[in-house]
Amino acid sequence: MTAELIIWGAALLAYGGFRWWYDNWSGPLTPDEIDAFLARMAGHFEGTGNSPETLRTFLAADDGREFVMLNLVKAQMAEVDDPVTGQRVQGFELLKRYSRRFMPVLLRNGGHPGIVGRKVGGYVDAWNTEPDPGWTVFGLMRYRSRRDMIKLVMDPAFTAGHPDKLLGTLATFSFPTQRVISVYLSPRISVALLLALIAALSHLALLKLAA
Repeated sequence: MTAELIIWGAALLAYGGFRWWYDNWSGPLTPDEIDAFLARMAGHFEGTGNSPETLRTFLAADDGREFVMLNLVKAQMAEVDDPVTGQRVQGFELLKRYSRRFMPVLLRNGGHPGIVGRKVGGYVDAWNTEPDPGWTVFGLMRYRSRRDMIKLVMDPAFTAGHPDKLLGTLATFSFPTQRVISVYLSPRISVALLLALIAALSHLALLKLAA
């Protein structure tokens, strides 16, 4: 009986550890946190088309919940100068290098990709919008909280990779969303089911050995 308790107890502890990482336990952002972040980002908005007022409004409305960022990207397919080696490389390769830097920082701050895909056709339903600029890829990125988003932006690894993003991107826009309907299992459920399956199989193997 002790071995069975260890198996299921380990599964429960593993799930608790997962939820400790996956969920936001710090509540919404405070006004002081927002002010400090925007002060640190002063000057980063110039020439980008990004609005500090829009960002402040989003951060000030923090409800402490997770959100999903929709990203549309038109990659630079021509060659550019690699900021590290100085060699000529395709801009898209720099964008992929940026993604390899971005993903560990995203995971470290409780986020993960929801879905990433490539565009396979032009607009099939659009009105009162700008013409398709030639988007290359799209992504849905889950963030644990708005606080974690600003932690990611200020992370040195993210900052170091940002030149690759600028050189590898011709056009992009992103905006935050919150799920209303989803047919995909939440990691809260899928991880619980996976751990329960592992524990159940381990339990059965133990019973077989004991028989």
